[in-house]
Amino acid sequence: MRYAQIDTQSDPLSSTFPTTEKQKDLSRLLVKELLEMGLTDAELDEHGYVYATIPANTDKQVPVICFCSHVDTSSDSSGTGVKPIVHRQYDGGDIVLPDDENVVISAKEHPYLASKKGDDIITASGTTLLGADDKAGVAEIMDAAHFLVTHPEVKHGAIRILFTPDEEVGRGVENVDMKKLGASFGYTMDGGELGSLEDENFSADGAKITVHGISTHPGAAKDKLVSAIKIAGEIVDALPKDSLSPETTEDREGFIHPVRIQGTVEKTEIDFIIRDFETAQLEAHETYLRRVMDKVLAKHPGARATLKVTEQYRNMKEVLVHHPEVTAYAAEAMRRADVQPLRMSIRGGTDGSRLSFMGLPCPNIFTGEMALHSKQEYVSIQDMKKAVQTIVYLAQLWEEKA
Repeated sequence: MRYAQIDTQSDPLSSTFPTTEKQKDLSRLLVKELLEMGLTDAELDEHGYVYATIPANTDKQVPVICFCSHVDTSSDSSGTGVKPIVHRQYDGGDIVLPDDENVVISAKEHPYLASKKGDDIITASGTTLLGADDKAGVAEIMDAAHFLVTHPEVKHGAIRILFTPDEEVGRGVENVDMKKLGASFGYTMDGGELGSLEDENFSADGAKITVHGISTHPGAAKDKLVSAIKIAGEIVDALPKDSLSPETTEDREGFIHPVRIQGTVEKTEIDFIIRDFETAQLEAHETYLRRVMDKVLAKHPGARATLKVTEQYRNMKEVLVHHPEVTAYAAEAMRRADVQPLRMSIRGGTDGSRLSFMGLPCPNIFTGEMALHSKQEYVSIQDMKKAVQTIVYLAQLWEEKA
């Protein structure tokens, strides 16, 4: 709840790193608390990353593992002035948030919440997001670190802690020093419902269509003006209405999603995100998008357009399939915590997907965070406790198996 009150929103339109300086406000606090725990190497680097080590307390040669969460919150809803509220022994009904009674976390619309009857539920107050994504993960790693430091009878190898900025804008591990991190395997604490264990995610590209029109004075524009804005609108409108979009797909279906349009009559840009679990399908989606663009453009002599594709991240499964023990140990740790593992695929990405391709095989573990990026965001304290136990059991398992 202390962490949630610190505004750490990242900015998708910023070119700096981190994209907002205020993310470091939480990072500095985390370093202070880690040092107070006795982790003497805790540091915040110039890029906004927090690194720390829980030293090994065993004579065995245990692979170094890393636990990672991100400090930033989404820009989809305000993160300023967050007022966390604990709803003790939740009664199973709707939760009306006090600062805006129009914001209701409906048990019908959020069946997972309804299943948490009797738990202690943390929400925001109705005017902001909560920031459980991913401050729940941050808190769980901090709590597990404190437990391991104060319980030396729990044997484990060296454990690295990594807190990142800018995950929500897809840049979270852009400047991680992998040599400094020095871990062999990792786990992001950034999943949702109790027991979720995600070892597969979308492969992702970004695409930008730039439309060039012909601008002229509107008073003398007949048969001369060609509006890049209208052409961009036609391109978006020409995309399928019943498929290939986030609002019409589920499970393992991919999509082409326009996320931003900006421009003028002379030049307009459309930004897309392109997603699929099969990396090869990204090219098929991009070819389809190009065909749509060309077909619309053919109706507008004098206009021209370009499509530029940028790789974003890839399906972590392509790496994790070669290291099955990493996910298997996570599942066993959950069972030791009396949690049933739920193998899931992420219709999105995490820092772990990019870390996996940077040499740190890194599945994603539940934190309890739900209804992400919204004023309805919530998290169960009991789910969070189970996540902490899972981290501790994982540390033990790697030592036992060494």
